[in-house]
Amino acid sequence: MSIERPSPHRSDARPSAIVVFTLTLLLTSATACSDAESPLEPNDDDAVTPPTNLPNLILRLDLNSVTDYTAVAWPAHYDQNVRARDNAPNDNPVTNAGAELGRVLFYDPRLSVNSTISCASCHAQSVGFGDDRRFSVGFEGGETGAHSMRLGNANFYEGDEMFWDRRADDLEEQVVLPIQDGVEMGFTPAAGGLGAVVARLETIDYYPVLFQRAFGSSQVTEQGLSRALAQFVRAMVSTDSRFDRAFAQVPMQGGGPPTGLPGFTAEENLGFRLFTRPPNQGGAGCDACHRLPTFALDPNSRSNGLDEGETRIFKSPSLKNVAVGSAFMHDGRFRTLREVVDFYDGGIQPGPALDRRLTEPGGQPMRLGLSAAERDALVAFLETLTDESLAADDRFSDPFVPQPGG
Repeated sequence: MSIERPSPHRSDARPSAIVVFTLTLLLTSATACSDAESPLEPNDDDAVTPPTNLPNLILRLDLNSVTDYTAVAWPAHYDQNVRARDNAPNDNPVTNAGAELGRVLFYDPRLSVNSTISCASCHAQSVGFGDDRRFSVGFEGGETGAHSMRLGNANFYEGDEMFWDRRADDLEEQVVLPIQDGVEMGFTPAAGGLGAVVARLETIDYYPVLFQRAFGSSQVTEQGLSRALAQFVRAMVSTDSRFDRAFAQVPMQGGGPPTGLPGFTAEENLGFRLFTRPPNQGGAGCDACHRLPTFALDPNSRSNGLDEGETRIFKSPSLKNVAVGSAFMHDGRFRTLREVVDFYDGGIQPGPALDRRLTEPGGQPMRLGLSAAERDALVAFLETLTDESLAADDRFSDPFVPQPGG
């Protein structure tokens, strides 16, 4: 798929303070967007005056139609059992209008106190909805305390805790915590918290329209903000990498993965076997924690032994699109996938939170003893997880028209 898309808002892209927003719908009065019964007629020339000191952004969505996020063409290996791992709660399934509202919110820098940082500033579509930087840059130029997690296949994590440090109960909570962070987006309790965000969005003409489409009410709410962002993130399903296209052609053998995949090089297939076989069968046992085919983390995983004596239990994102980034682990300490593989081969440290799957029978940290060729093969396999379709999918791109100099 080759779809041209504008670049997402990055930390070095500042919205212009003087931009004209043109709706595809005519808002017929000052109260029309809060009245579900008000007629909306198309008018491409209708200009809306922005609130004081807020940038006004041109929205390139046609509000007469809704983007389709729910009609996913599931490949054969995403069967009912795999799709049942979806962590969407019963009261917040992905809907087309909900995810589209989430997309607008995700790219809107006005969700930060000074209107300079959007969710997409730290989660860029071009790098798997992660960040090339080791630490992302916040609304006042400060660095975040952890590396930004990739978001693809976040819906397939079955655990009850989100973020690297598992401080959020679910995705609905995870998506709004950065908005309230004192470094990231700045709407701390002192700055009014999410209530101040809602008050700001209420002054922007198209948000009541988008909330009406998504939730049946034009009222902008904290719950709607959270639910829409979570829907957009859950819609970021990755099913079209080289791995997916090959794996869909080969049935599981006796309940286990095949020994090789069609179209893969000998090196990539060696990496696949190392990834999927346990250490006692000559493999590295990676898929014991990073589960095929979504590569989401097993919810029972514990610490990976980055530092000796570690007591924290980390959560990692899905490994889909892992190769497009340049910083790895919760603190971004590794700059290449080869460094990551080298660590798991011989650098795991002991500690009370270390996952038992990373230990030898006697309890000491596992030492795989892989050859250089085997480590290279694992990297080659991880590179087959890149999903270029997700990176090019216009449904997940910036819905605002690029600004001059942006």
